[in-house]
Amino acid sequence: MKPLRVLTWHIHGSYLYYLTQTPCTFYLPKKNSTEEGYGGRTPSFPWGDNVVDVPAEDVKNIEFDCILFQSKKNYLEDQYNILTEEQRALPKIYLEHDPPREVPTDTKHVVDDPNMLLVHVTHFNNLMWDNNRTPSAVIDHGVMVDKGVQYTGELSKGIVVINGIVKRGRRLGYDVFKKVSEKIPLDIVGMFSEDAGGLGEINNRELASFISKYRFFFNPIRYTSLGLSVCEAMMTGVPVVGLATTEMVVTVKNDYSGYVHTDVDFLIEKMQMLLDNAEKAKELGKGAQAYANEHFNIERFKQDWLTTFDKVIHKASAKKNRLYKVA
Repeated sequence: MKPLRVLTWHIHGSYLYYLTQTPCTFYLPKKNSTEEGYGGRTPSFPWGDNVVDVPAEDVKNIEFDCILFQSKKNYLEDQYNILTEEQRALPKIYLEHDPPREVPTDTKHVVDDPNMLLVHVTHFNNLMWDNNRTPSAVIDHGVMVDKGVQYTGELSKGIVVINGIVKRGRRLGYDVFKKVSEKIPLDIVGMFSEDAGGLGEINNRELASFISKYRFFFNPIRYTSLGLSVCEAMMTGVPVVGLATTEMVVTVKNDYSGYVHTDVDFLIEKMQMLLDNAEKAKELGKGAQAYANEHFNIERFKQDWLTTFDKVIHKASAKKNRLYKVA
C-alpha cells in the first residue's frame, strides 16, 4: 500500500519533525514569505524524504488522504485560501498543541464539527478544553534523542529551556525563574533567552547533548502544554524539577524522576539537595529515563498517529458509502 498523503502546515518545528517519523507522506505548503505556517522544510531539522515542500499555489493540484490543521489560522483562513472545495471535504484532524488560554475551564474550541477529530497532546488539555461536538483523542508526545548521549550532571547548575521567556512573562514563569536564580545557579537557553541573561538558542539536534551535562532540568512554566524539552531531558536521563501544574503533575514523580510542587521554596530546597548530592541526581535521572522510554517512545507515537489517520480516513469513507446507499 502507498503511504497516506497528509497535508499539514509547519507550525511547531520540533513536533512536526517527530510527527514526520510516521510512515506517511507529509506535504507542507510553502511561500516565499514569513507567513505563519508556510516555512516548509526549514534547514533546522534533518527532514526525511517523506516530507515534501509544495508551493502554496500548487496545493490545489495534489491528491491528499487527510488534512491536518495545527492552528486557528490553518482552520479559519488557510484552508479556504489554498484548498479546493473538494479538498476541504476530505477527512480532517485538528491537532491542538495548547491548553485553553482565555479561561482554563470554559473556553470553547474553534472547531465544532462532529465529522472531524480533535487531537490533544496531553490529557490535561483534553480535560480543560470545551471540545464542543467534536470527538477528541489524546496522543502523548514521542521524542528521539541520540542514544550516544548520556547524562553526566557534571555541571553544578540547573538548565532551563524556554523560548521568549521575558516576553511571555508570568505564564511561562519568568518571575519564578528570577526568584529561583537568586538562590540556585541556573542557565537558560532558547530563542531570545539572552533577554533573561541566557545563552541563546541551541540547535534542536544538539540540545540533548547540551543539557546532559547539567545536574537537573528546571521547568518554571505555570501554564502551557508539556514541553518537548521536558520529554527530551527525561529521555536523556536528566532529573526534572518543576511546578506541579498541567500535565507535569502526572509526568514527574517526586523522589523517583525529580520533584514537582506548587511551593517554589520546596523546589529550591530540592534543587540545592541535587547540587549537593550528584548520586541522588543520577538516581532520579534513571527514573526519568525509565518513564520517558515507556511513555515518550517514538515507535508508540508513530503507531498512535498512523492508527489515528487510518481511523479518521476509514470513518469518512464508511460515512460516504452510507450516503451513497441512501441516495
